[in-house]
Amino acid sequence: MTEKQWNSSTKIWTEKRGRILTFTSVSIMIMIAISILYFVASKGFSTFTVNKASIVDFFTGLEWKPGSLNELGKPIVGALPLIFGSFAVTLLAAIICSPLAIGAAIFMTEISPKFGKKVLQPVIELLVGIPSVVYGFVGLSVVVPFLREHLGGSGFGIAAGTIVLTVMILPTITSLSMDAIEAVPMQIREASLALGATRWQTIYRVILKTSLPGLLTAIVFGMARAFGEALAVQMVIGNSTVIPTSLVEPASTLTSILTMGMGYTVMGKAENNALWSLALMLLLMSLVFIIIIRILGRRRVY
Repeated sequence: MTEKQWNSSTKIWTEKRGRILTFTSVSIMIMIAISILYFVASKGFSTFTVNKASIVDFFTGLEWKPGSLNELGKPIVGALPLIFGSFAVTLLAAIICSPLAIGAAIFMTEISPKFGKKVLQPVIELLVGIPSVVYGFVGLSVVVPFLREHLGGSGFGIAAGTIVLTVMILPTITSLSMDAIEAVPMQIREASLALGATRWQTIYRVILKTSLPGLLTAIVFGMARAFGEALAVQMVIGNSTVIPTSLVEPASTLTSILTMGMGYTVMGKAENNALWSLALMLLLMSLVFIIIIRILGRRRVY
């Protein structure tokens, strides 16, 4: 075999080996994802197929007592207070955090990029690396006493959870918003300035409008993280399975109930199956967020 034939044969084998390795890796990832979906779904539906709980009661019921039975002999799995708590803290955190994060991203990319890159961006990256338990402990030590002193009540509740989640998702939304703004072509900025627009007009009417899909994607990413956060929220929300009438009353979320109950149930029992139903709902909400992100990612303003 000549050297040329040898090199050609080696390249062909290397390419085949690369394809085999890639196909194997992708297949393993797909199998793991399908296995997780099937396992969580099979366990989550057990509440309704094995324990005969009502799906309507699950989404509309106000009592969460999976270890007890109602007059029909079915587990009491009213998850509406938990669902309300999860959506309440997520939406409020997104509403408060989004203007702050987008404003910080504009400052670091358009107003003072040098200062933003050297000082503010490392601070944002530091916030990303702080563990959730630290955020929860700070909220428990600072936010809860502050709310108790100035707003009354116990300090635990939707307000405390919202404040903690706002700080937690701030670096996520800020970083992704910076990427979206920096992705706007420089020619668009130059064209706007050449037409006589001021810097603020260019930022407001051109840059923000052009990067809108990316900014919305950043917000949805932040909401996805907030919706799935468990430990930090559990430490400050109060973990009361009722729908609160004010922001300073104790409440609960899907993740906080999961965190509290996972170590105190027996596999196969109604209490354990009910927790798997909560996990299934969290998984489905994650899929919804992913679908929204992909839809937004396909949109282009320019």
